[in-house]
Amino acid sequence: MDVGVRLQSIRKLKGLSQRELAKRAGVTNSTISMIEKNSVSPSISSLKKVLAGIPMSLVEFFSLETDQDNHTQVVYRAGELIDISDGAVTMKLVGKAHPSRALAFLDETYPVGADTGDEMYSHEGEEAGMLVEGRLELTVGSEVFILEPGDSYYFESSKPHRFRNPFDAPARLISATTPANF
Repeated sequence: MDVGVRLQSIRKLKGLSQRELAKRAGVTNSTISMIEKNSVSPSISSLKKVLAGIPMSLVEFFSLETDQDNHTQVVYRAGELIDISDGAVTMKLVGKAHPSRALAFLDETYPVGADTGDEMYSHEGEEAGMLVEGRLELTVGSEVFILEPGDSYYFESSKPHRFRNPFDAPARLISATTPANF
């Protein structure tokens, strides 16, 4: 894949000049120019910094259709969902190629004993979801909630939080987070 051509196509698709993208990303205009001309090959961390100015995740950068004549995909079949699983928890991202995706919409499965980790997460944005199957423990701040099928939640992601399945059956969760950081 030609990273430079891809960055230039996406930048233009988003209506950004090199100067505007550089300003948003906190890099020099020449950095953007050199990447687009393939004079330099950016490290993953450098590319993430540049993409933050769009804003766009690495997954989105490498999977986005850049042909402007293509029409935006509306339906995502089960086999088209991108697997962004981490550890035992299965996470499938819906809408990976949507050009102006503002949220991450996920289909998550928590096997028996699985969790999002010992450490609580916190980040900018909001989270919402609905438990479809099983039971799931949600901790937000110092509060612990037990979700049953059909229960839903909505909270500011800046509050420390985690998900855990200490129960005897897998749990399936449909969730959304902003910003689209997956």
